[in-house]
Amino acid sequence: MTTAGATALGPRPLRPRAGAVLAVGRMFRLELLHSAMLWLLPLAAGLFWYDAYRPSMAVPPLWSLRALTMQHGALLTFVLPVVGAASWMGSRDSRRGMGDLAGIAARPRWVRQLVSWAAVTGWALAGYAVCVGVLYAATARQAAWGGPLWWPAVVGAAGIPLLAAIGFAAGSCFPGRFTTPLVSIAAFFGLGFSSELAHGGTSYWQISPIIAGAVDVGPDPGVATFYPYLPDLPIAQLMFLAGLAVAVLGALGWPAGSGSRWLRGTAVLVTIAGLISSATAVGLVGTARLDPHGMMNIPALHDAANDQPIRYSPVCSQAAIAVCLNPAFAAYLPVVTSALQPVVSEVSGLASTPTRILQAAPTFTQEPNDAIGIGAPGLPGTGAIAGARPRVLIVALPDQLPGERQPDLTTAEFADQVRAQVGVSLADYVIGSDRRHSQAQQAVRAGMLIAAGVRLVAPGQRMDERGVTARGPAPGTAVYRAAQRFAALPGAARLAWLRAHLRGLRAGRITLGELP
Repeated sequence: MTTAGATALGPRPLRPRAGAVLAVGRMFRLELLHSAMLWLLPLAAGLFWYDAYRPSMAVPPLWSLRALTMQHGALLTFVLPVVGAASWMGSRDSRRGMGDLAGIAARPRWVRQLVSWAAVTGWALAGYAVCVGVLYAATARQAAWGGPLWWPAVVGAAGIPLLAAIGFAAGSCFPGRFTTPLVSIAAFFGLGFSSELAHGGTSYWQISPIIAGAVDVGPDPGVATFYPYLPDLPIAQLMFLAGLAVAVLGALGWPAGSGSRWLRGTAVLVTIAGLISSATAVGLVGTARLDPHGMMNIPALHDAANDQPIRYSPVCSQAAIAVCLNPAFAAYLPVVTSALQPVVSEVSGLASTPTRILQAAPTFTQEPNDAIGIGAPGLPGTGAIAGARPRVLIVALPDQLPGERQPDLTTAEFADQVRAQVGVSLADYVIGSDRRHSQAQQAVRAGMLIAAGVRLVAPGQRMDERGVTARGPAPGTAVYRAAQRFAALPGAARLAWLRAHLRGLRAGRITLGELP
């Protein structure tokens, strides 16, 4: 056999490009085994449990509340381990005195740095995915309706490559024993305080990845429950995080020893592209406006299809006036029904009494001085009102919900809030009072609420911070005395008088002196 034949029968050599890919793959596998991030995963999991899992599980099991609460703390918990591990790996060559040896390695320095950064990022993302998966699995077992909100989880995941890039760049450029703790602490406080700088609906600081939705609204049970969660702000945050991570990693390839001239030129272009993406994202966030459903609308990123309400079939109580709630609030139906019973008994059987009390989404408006106005609810989706009878009272529940692990609001206080907030709407619906109501209507309305156990405060007096009071006439006035007399009547007498005089009362023909 000739030498040529032996060569032909032997294994074919790998092409240079394929060999390079395999070499990088082996390098990545080795980096995974030796990455400091692997040993810091238990610390990251513990921090996630303390600062993200516990606060999220402390709120009621609504997907919107859990996901938006998680986004604020999830990325913060990974700052110290990710930045610390990346900084330690970035300074490895200089710390071990291997700079000259690494400089003559077969692979360019920039490629080796990217592979080491990718190993830290890969382990951190794996740990993050497990932590978020545990939280979402627990929520899935408890939630009565709906599905996961993935955008908050994706934004947190997108922040991890940036944190690793910052840490790795700091360790590579400033190797030293103090670099790792200093850059870790600086990144933690920088990210943590970024949310404190955001105020109002037009703040550029809403680009911070720990801000979930409208900064002045925060996690609210009425947000992303009746209407889809708007991805406008998360998309801008992803553009910012990805662009900044690319820019930092690209800057690592600038020094002369990072590789060939072509490779360094590529690094410059990558950095410029990343900065453009980040700057564009910040500019887009500056155009954001609060939409009526409590989320941020960025016109250039907005999809009008997300303005359509979520279709659902409400859960209703079996009563003379059915109380119907969004299925996400099904656990609160007995409390709401019981809380409204005293007010319902005051109007039961009257001609203008609604046949159904239907929960709908509240409306949000941005007001001066960074205040948020929560107004009357809008109409729910067609799926919610399908089959509704003609007389339907549309209401919104209080924006705080009680929970087993939320001791700030008890079930009794929540019931008082419902009675005051929804009870006022029910009384107004029945007697037809509005901003032009007569004194008789004011007195009857106040008397019904007093008899139902609603505490009234006079105009100009401070409302209860928990929302368990309602506005009423000032003590000592003729309207107040008439309301007291009406409330003192037996319930049957009040109902009998309303049946006989309700039409005249609604038309404004009844005077204060004609009240019993």
